[in-house]
This record gives sequence, structure tokens and C-alpha cells, in this order.
Amino acid sequence: MQLDRSLLVLLPALSFGCAEAAPEAPPSPTPPESMPAAPAEGQPTTTATAPKPAASSQPRAKALPRGPLNVIWITVDALRADMPWTGYGRDIAPNLSKLAAESVVFENHRATTSLTAQSVPAMLSGRLASTLYRSGYFFAGYNDSNEMFPELLQRQGIRTVGLHAHLYFDRGKGLNQGFDVWDMVPGLTFNEKTDEHVTSPKTTAALTELLKAAENTSAQFFAWTHYMDPHDGYVRHKESPDFGTGLRDRYDNEVHFTDQWIGKFIAFARQQPWWERTALFVTADHGEAFGEHGRNFHAHELYEPVVRVPLIVHVPGLAAQRVKSAHSHVDLAPTVLELMGQPPSDAHQGRSLVPALRGEALPERDVVLELAADNVQPPRRALVSGRHKLIRFGERAGSPEKVFDLEADPGEKTDLSRSDPELAERLSARLDIAFGALPVVEPYGGMKLKNGRTASGPMRPALAQR
Repeated sequence: MQLDRSLLVLLPALSFGCAEAAPEAPPSPTPPESMPAAPAEGQPTTTATAPKPAASSQPRAKALPRGPLNVIWITVDALRADMPWTGYGRDIAPNLSKLAAESVVFENHRATTSLTAQSVPAMLSGRLASTLYRSGYFFAGYNDSNEMFPELLQRQGIRTVGLHAHLYFDRGKGLNQGFDVWDMVPGLTFNEKTDEHVTSPKTTAALTELLKAAENTSAQFFAWTHYMDPHDGYVRHKESPDFGTGLRDRYDNEVHFTDQWIGKFIAFARQQPWWERTALFVTADHGEAFGEHGRNFHAHELYEPVVRVPLIVHVPGLAAQRVKSAHSHVDLAPTVLELMGQPPSDAHQGRSLVPALRGEALPERDVVLELAADNVQPPRRALVSGRHKLIRFGERAGSPEKVFDLEADPGEKTDLSRSDPELAERLSARLDIAFGALPVVEPYGGMKLKNGRTASGPMRPALAQR
């Protein structure tokens, strides 16, 4: 992916979480208009029959299996929330749709942000990226003083396995903290302008081999892999349907291709002796835009197409259900820990979703989103409160803001900040309170940030306290 054209004079085009301005014409003949939970006007007309939640003849238990579980955590790069199991009109993910039909599907889930280098650390730490000790680069690195939840598992003797298909994960960025095994698929090269590799077959093969090994699975284990292929540039795979030549068409082809290989891994996993004691998570680091708000790809903004993502949690024997309450990636770390029989961390800013897996309603709460300023993109903050969402185009009170009613206007086309100033003021105050309670730290590294400041923050807590 590439940055906004206006940034090219400052920096080479970056790929791993970047966006570019959309062309004047729609990138695809039939781009979806919004992020609905059912087919919406403007979506492709190809009809897909998405599997329904598990029928009553299937196990309907709401009690989790006794004792701690293993966890396999699959993240897929740039996977949008509008998938066949939420009403998208193309059958682009038959294997994940089948999994969704027998799993707990969180229909109102969001990444904390819209780019990998801030989203993945938030998942691993249970904290917003702005509260972590990090560099100010777009491809941010994270100091080892940050606590990632795999470290907590490793300290308890739980085997931790990581496998990845982009060299960002393996360049001293601090994402491997707490992993006994940290492997990369073979043959990778680093290209800032795009993802130039097809890696789903290699990812499935390597993950399968890792989870065949007795040293990794003979006792309790946590395994995480990140499938890269839906990231641009979108390769058209002959093994998948030819949906057309537009950006969304080629993306859909890539999603279908990736889904095939995830399906092959799931088929392998179902045959293993550890499967009945294993929870499987599937989510994304961020979404992807196709012309919405004049943008393609991701990063730079906090609109729904780039932050709304799938979350499927499968626990063998647990009833399939749909969860409609709002949650975010900071909730994943405490959820994994509880499923694995580990105590929560006081450092986590989210809450465990395990009660929702059991069918319990979780209290409504605000969901906080952000883009922490770095050397490429200016800061953004956002708040989802019930049916409403506020986006602040800056960090401080007084910055421009927009307000949307996500139920009446899922495409975020009508700004309510002027027509309903009381609502805007109330949401803005809630955003200030939320961030006022967070231990936000400045990034380090000395680079010029897009908020006008210089990255002169501390690298670790001891330095922050001086």
C-alpha cells in the first residue's frame, strides 16, 4: 500500500498499514456502501448463502469445558467486517463462514486503530498503543519494558508459539516478547511499498508442522499466526473465483484464497488430540477501505471500514451465538488469559469476553479508538458510545470533530455535530474523560511527529518517573 500522494515528497511509500486517496471513480463496480450486518444497497449482487448459527440439534452448551484450554489465535491482515456471515453478498470465505456458524461471533467488534504497527501491540498488551513505550516511527518498535500477555503465559510454563509472514514482525519490534518459538515463513524480503509475497500456503504448512511437534503441544500451549495475503497488492489467484478487476474484486479473490488455506489448517486441527481442549480465535489487525470517505486501503483514519473487524471464537461444544455489544482488541488479552486459566493483569485496559462466550450479557460501555501520532500520520481519537460515534481529528479538545449515528447511518455519511450540538458535546466530554484516565506516553526516537511535536518520550518506566 501507499501513503497519501502528498506525503510522498517526505517519505517513500509505505505498505504495512498505509492508505492512499481513492480515485475519482469507484475502485470496484460494486463496492459496499457501508458496514452493515445485513446486505446493503450497493453491495455485489452475487448471492451467497451464509451458514446460520448452529442448529438446535447440535451441542448447545453454554458452559465452557472444565479446566484451562489451549488457544490458537489467527489474525488476518486487512480483513473487513463485512463478510458472508454478516451479510456480504459474495461467498468469499466459505471455510470461515462454516466456522462462524458453529462459533461465537462478535458482530460489533473493532480494532483499536487502523494499522498493524499500533493494532497488533494493542492486542498483545491489552493496552492502547499510545500507553506503550514505543518509537515514533510508522513501523513502530516497542520497548521490552512493555508487558505482552504471552510473557504471562510463558512464566507459567505454557508453551508459546508464533509464526509470521511479514518481516515487520521480525525486526526487533518487540512483538516476540514471551514466545518460546518465533518463526518466519521462508523466502521473505522486506518491501515498504507493498506486500509482494503469497504466503498463505507457507503459513498453513509451517503452522501445521509446528503444531504436530510434541514439544509444542504435549502440554498446554498458545499459538499465534498472522495470514498476510489480503494485504495489498492484491494478487488474483486462479484457485479462487474471478470477481473482476477492481480493487474490491481482487481483494475478495485474495480473501477467498486465504480462506482456503485457513480451512486446510482448521481441517488439520480438528483431527488432533488437543482440538477438544482448544479455543480458536479468528480476527484481523484492521479493516480495509474501498472508496469510503475518499480513501483506499487503511491507516490515517478511524472510520468504520478500517477499524470494524471480525471476531470469531470457537470452543468445541460451546453453543453458537451472535454477540451484538461493542468490544475492541484490548479485550482479547484478558479473554485469552481467562480461557487459559490465568489471572487477569491489572495493566489491561479491556475486560474478558468469557462471560459473553457463556451467553451472558456484558454491561454496555464506551469503546475507545485512536491513531497515535507518528512520523507519517497525524493523530486521531474516537469514541463509540451506544449507537453513536465521535471522531476527533486531533488529540486535544477543540480539534475538529464529527458525530455519526451508526444505526441510522452505518456508512458515516451524515455528520451530526452541528445539527445535534448537545450530543456532540456529551460525546466529546466522554472522549476527554476516557483519555484523561489513560497513562498516555510520548513516543521516543527524536523524529518529528505529525502532531508538530518531537518524539522525546521515555523508553521505559524508570525514565518516565525522572
